[in-house]
Amino acid sequence: MKTCITTNKVVSGDFIEFKCPGCGERLVRSIAAREKSMVYKCKCGFTGP
Repeated sequence: MKTCITTNKVVSGDFIEFKCPGCGERLVRSIAAREKSMVYKCKCGFTGP
């Protein structure tokens, strides 16, 4: 089970997984959050659109 870092909702097939540019941790974002360029923040402090 994966959770979107932006919305904190559980995602199934509608997500993208990538490494944080700041620390390399694996992050999950929903496609909807990504398309809307919603802000996310990694636990290392890196923020992105």
